[in-house]
Amino acid sequence: MAKLSLGLDASTQSLSAIIVDIESGDKSFEHSLDYRRDNRLNDFGIRSDYIIPPRVEGEADQPPEMFWAALDAMLDDIRTAGISLANVVVINDSGQQHGHVYLNKSAEDLFPQLRQKGSGEKDLLSLLEGSLAYLSSPIWMTSNTVAQTEYVRAAVGGKGNMIRLSGSDAPLRFTGTVIRRVAEQFPEVYTATENVQLISSLIPAILTGNSKVPIDYGNACGMSLMDYRNREWSVELVEATAQGLPGGFEAFSEKLPDLVSPDTIVGNIALYFVEKYGFSPSCKIVAGSGDNPQAKVLVSGDLLSLGTSFVNMVSTDGETFDMEGLANGMYDGIGRPFMFGCRTNGAMVWDEIRALYNLSKEDYDPAEEALRRINPGSSLLFWQPKNESFPPSGSFDLIRITYHSEPTLESDYAGIIDSSLAAVYVHSEAFTKTGQESLYVTGGATISSEIMRRIAAIWNRKVVSIETGGPALGAAVAGAYAACESEDLPFDVEQFSQKVLKRDKPIEPNPAEVAAYHNRGGYLEQFRIEEAKIIAQHPIE
Repeated sequence: MAKLSLGLDASTQSLSAIIVDIESGDKSFEHSLDYRRDNRLNDFGIRSDYIIPPRVEGEADQPPEMFWAALDAMLDDIRTAGISLANVVVINDSGQQHGHVYLNKSAEDLFPQLRQKGSGEKDLLSLLEGSLAYLSSPIWMTSNTVAQTEYVRAAVGGKGNMIRLSGSDAPLRFTGTVIRRVAEQFPEVYTATENVQLISSLIPAILTGNSKVPIDYGNACGMSLMDYRNREWSVELVEATAQGLPGGFEAFSEKLPDLVSPDTIVGNIALYFVEKYGFSPSCKIVAGSGDNPQAKVLVSGDLLSLGTSFVNMVSTDGETFDMEGLANGMYDGIGRPFMFGCRTNGAMVWDEIRALYNLSKEDYDPAEEALRRINPGSSLLFWQPKNESFPPSGSFDLIRITYHSEPTLESDYAGIIDSSLAAVYVHSEAFTKTGQESLYVTGGATISSEIMRRIAAIWNRKVVSIETGGPALGAAVAGAYAACESEDLPFDVEQFSQKVLKRDKPIEPNPAEVAAYHNRGGYLEQFRIEEAKIIAQHPIE
């Protein structure tokens, strides 16, 4: 009988699922449900941007019941697809980081209904109705917490101490200060809240029928409430966040579940899922983690993801922070420390440049040929259509620093690729280890050998392109690891990840191209000088 691991990912736009065979690494199922397009999920009042209409600018909430309905819909689809859920020995999940849910005292009685005989005759919406203290779930897009983050940062002694304690400089979306804002706006909601669950821990809470299931310390990194190094709630951070709120420190602390490692088995599956979908009662439920921690599980080294935005995940020793406050300290879905930096103006700017020369998003061949005709590190330009957080700076139109006579596709396309990659490299230096370990790269740009050779030269490291995995697959792999670990069975995460994700041959950096970027007076030195000028001229408004 096959032993299967089910990975779930509750993202901003969809619930996704991947099932992998723990022994072979084969994927037996892969599916995604769009919250707006699926007829079972599109009546929860979200807009085209997948959030509830905000009451004030910067508010970004989703309806918690949508996640419950999505879980039922997904499991029904898996069963309908002919997958024997009795063979699923473990379920692990990923949830969009920072998103959270406010549960009231009734949840303590309502969630255990899922463990009762006959519960499978109903659905999650009816069984869990009445368990919410707040009908909204704030998510990562939240940005109206400036006053709260400034307050907490000052209360703990400023930016430096904030980073040393939590691993991050209290970004606006981080959960702790969002809870503080909700409490200030709606004190009755805060008072009625028995406990707060992250979206990633809400799923295990439902799957086990336990509203007070623990939160994993990997996703708790995104709350600005945890002592990063000691992996426990920080008295100093919780106290600062709770100042002036009803009940102060003690009441706030009581609303926070226990912290555990992300690979902790938090219980067996509730009877509801056994009766309704045919799971084995022995199916294990893992604590789960955030989407970024779960995606990082698939690579033990450094991972650069080249999507619409660029995400750089750098493995660390757990003691190294970015004291500039641009990147965030995290732990992945099996508890390994890393730093996370995200540049908003990523591949979408590459698309914009190609569009200037009447090339579509899919029209890569002329752009690739253009890159072959120009030397790496020979064209310098900047463009930020959107405000940037890595490093913080406002939006601005295309600025050409160096080009020959009239602008060309060659100079503009090479220039935007070099500058956007250089920005990630330069602002990751503070927490990046030196050495010759491979840099893993994923995303659509990996099909371009010219872009990959530039990455190898800028980072001066071997680069290895890998298939896009994603948080659901990372959760499935971490779930397989957790299940084997709980039974003292051997399991090599890196070896297993290589089975589920194709990896290409390493690309070695060209010494001449490395010199063009790194030599005194070379590209990166010029980049730093010009970028500093532009950032000074374009603050975030």
